[in-house]
Amino acid sequence: MIENSVVSSDVSNFFEKYGKGASILLEGAQIETGCTPKETIWSKNKAKLYHYQTEAEKKYPVPVLIVYALINRPYILDLIPSNSFVEYLTGEGFDVYILDWGIPGDEDKDMSFENYILDYLPRAVRKVLKVSGAEQLTLLGYCMGGTMAAMYTSLFPEHIKNLILLTAPVDFSRENLGLFKLFTDEQYVDVDRLVDAFGNVPAELIDTGMQMLRPVTNYVGTYVNMWERIFDEKPMETWLAMNKWVNDGTSFPGAAFKQWIKEIYRQNKLIKGELKLRGHQIDLSNITCPTLNIAGKKDHICFLGQAEPTMDIISSEDKEFFVLDAGHVGLMTGRGARKGLWPKVSSWLETRSGE
Repeated sequence: MIENSVVSSDVSNFFEKYGKGASILLEGAQIETGCTPKETIWSKNKAKLYHYQTEAEKKYPVPVLIVYALINRPYILDLIPSNSFVEYLTGEGFDVYILDWGIPGDEDKDMSFENYILDYLPRAVRKVLKVSGAEQLTLLGYCMGGTMAAMYTSLFPEHIKNLILLTAPVDFSRENLGLFKLFTDEQYVDVDRLVDAFGNVPAELIDTGMQMLRPVTNYVGTYVNMWERIFDEKPMETWLAMNKWVNDGTSFPGAAFKQWIKEIYRQNKLIKGELKLRGHQIDLSNITCPTLNIAGKKDHICFLGQAEPTMDIISSEDKEFFVLDAGHVGLMTGRGARKGLWPKVSSWLETRSGE
């Protein structure tokens, strides 16, 4: 029989050695994210347009407008100091803006891609051009935000000098979808009934689906990594910030969700040139500006087969498909981001952001 004193001693030794890590975990919800100084320069409904303020010299006259997805929060791009894509770009001399779609309320259940692409984005673009004094801007879209950026550029190419797509799916052929083929199949998901029941599709429902794409990695591996870092006495800030972001999703506006699943996933209208927004046909071949299309080899949300077809359909002469050995989020915040994605974007923009 093990004496109670021995057990107590072991517990005491554990907390004496790892207590700091444990206390950091308990305080994780309070970790500060999105720390790069910014100013709200425009808003509409829940959406806000941020202009990042920096003491670094602005070297390039062409501003960069970043558009993120309708789900999850955009501070993944400005996670914590020293692990922030936004901080890096501003430090390199770029004038950076982000369009944050905000958190939809019940009253936003009828918000559709018509609203976001035809109403919100044009006004945000005009505001960026007015504030910066530029005639054109670089539009950088991440994930669904990249798909939306491609839609916008096809309709309003005159405003876009450069287009950067990060893990942006455009081809939703069934062979490209992995488990999403099952998750979006009409025999398993009644989209109309789901939206009728909830209005906006709950963030928890979306997050569960995403987690189930890699259940062992997401449910077990995440916390194995956490304890390994504690035991090795490694910094926990990035892990805590990522854990906060993963659990900080937003609901998907009902009308937009219907379009996303029915017209884009199931019918693959975007790549076919059949998608229409208020009668405006989305034709990706209208994109003629320099385009950098970036994908992750290990991405299980936007597969290479969903991103690469962009290169065949757009009309740009200056276009590049760049593949990183990383996953959907890891390419932005992983250990290799500072040596992989960030400098690639910066160097590509340097020669394309002059007068």
